[in-house]
Amino acid sequence: MKPIMSSARVLIPSLLVASLALSACNDTAKVQEAELGTTADTSEVVAEDNSQTTTNMTDDDSATPEQAMIDTLDSYRWSLASAVDSNNQPITALTTIKEQVMLNFDSQSQNNISYNVGCNTISAVYKLQEQMLNVKDGMSTKMSCGKLDAVENQLNELMQGDSTVSLTTSETPSLTQVTSNSVTLVWSGRMTAQAKYNSKSDTVFWAVDAQSKPCSDNNAQLCLQVRPVTYDEQGIKTTEGEVVEFAGVIDGYEHDDTHNEVLRLKRFKTEVDSVLVDNIDSQYAYVLDTIIERTAVK
Repeated sequence: MKPIMSSARVLIPSLLVASLALSACNDTAKVQEAELGTTADTSEVVAEDNSQTTTNMTDDDSATPEQAMIDTLDSYRWSLASAVDSNNQPITALTTIKEQVMLNFDSQSQNNISYNVGCNTISAVYKLQEQMLNVKDGMSTKMSCGKLDAVENQLNELMQGDSTVSLTTSETPSLTQVTSNSVTLVWSGRMTAQAKYNSKSDTVFWAVDAQSKPCSDNNAQLCLQVRPVTYDEQGIKTTEGEVVEFAGVIDGYEHDDTHNEVLRLKRFKTEVDSVLVDNIDSQYAYVLDTIIERTAVK
């Protein structure tokens, strides 16, 4: 791959350094995962029983209400359903792009919370006490997001500080968040891969070309053109491999044919009948963690 263009305004963020320290290559799969490189993720992941009530989403009766809520927040990937201001008027900057406004919790990583509007990922530390959520110490990747810059800043301002949260459970769980300035954000939950597969994940870095090409074994299907990428402990890119075709699906990722991108992915070992990938015999499911580089194609 050509060197990253200066117009991309890319900076490997400090929030990546811990995960980069574990980069390595192992395992194989039909789409040549052996050539795509992984880093070990030592976090243990436990699937939660989502049939329980709002305040008892864990089978452990001794769990505190806060821990029960944290377990539930961890088990779902949250997308924005609605956003209204203190006068109950829609916040159109957010609602017009609500499908791409995402929120994630990860108590395995020192109570980490992350959120984005489809460009940079902002990560912070959170604390939950009863129903009071406190978010602080946010860090962000540094890609230029064009028109999304303003709404990204708006979301960050809403997320930082104190807010009250409540959960309702159904087939699709709902998280209601009321910020300190009386803005109400409602988030819709989708079970995470960690909870779904009840397994450890590897961390994989892929450089994805903007241009997809017909798959070598099926010209009617387009394949992503993927290169494995590794980084050192300081977040400096050390290697970038040869192109490998990928015909599967990356959960949470929508391919952008106007930008070359570097993705940080979580890779899960699945059963043969996995529905997350096109290749029914694939051994892995891939979930987007964050986009860490983006370069416009001229």
